[in-house]
Amino acid sequence: MWVGDRMRENKRWLLCAGIIVLGMIVYFSALHLKIKNHSQMAVSANVDYLIILGAKVNGTVPSLALQYRIDTAAEYMKNYTNTVAIASGGKGPGEDISEAEAIKARLIKHGVSEERILVEDQSTDTVENIRFSKQLLTDEWNSGLVVTNDFHIYRAKSIARDQGLELAGLPADTPAVAVVKSYGREYLAITKYYLVKYLNMDWL
Repeated sequence: MWVGDRMRENKRWLLCAGIIVLGMIVYFSALHLKIKNHSQMAVSANVDYLIILGAKVNGTVPSLALQYRIDTAAEYMKNYTNTVAIASGGKGPGEDISEAEAIKARLIKHGVSEERILVEDQSTDTVENIRFSKQLLTDEWNSGLVVTNDFHIYRAKSIARDQGLELAGLPADTPAVAVVKSYGREYLAITKYYLVKYLNMDWL
């Protein structure tokens, strides 16, 4: 009888574990689909401004992820010459210049006029990127795009909407060597975003 009870208890635990694992697979699959859908939406033409989100700078050299963002923004600005860029990102550990300054310097190398580039160099995360960049907007600007790697578009747009900005996305590719790490971290970042926003778990 004891052996039978133990087996039934083990089966219940295995069933619970299976349900949890299945739930996690469904949840993260739904997140991945949402990320992909938002990164594949049509890109608006000739917007008033771009907010280019910063990423790691190695000394003075943009990381590959950041370089992809810069390249994507520069190509857009070459096609739409009235669009202004807001380079956003502060200076973190291992960075000799701010992420915003690195973005600006590389945009200029691409041939973008310095007069078309505004700098926001105090932010330390995506929320601050959007909040501090918003302070640089003028009343005449009505349309904008947030520029970041494709895995980050959904969360960046959601944060912008929370702050009263309806931004579409301009997705840059994610470096192949960083795809698994970037998407894995983003699933967790989105989960934290949901918990803070909807459950007020701002201690996370």
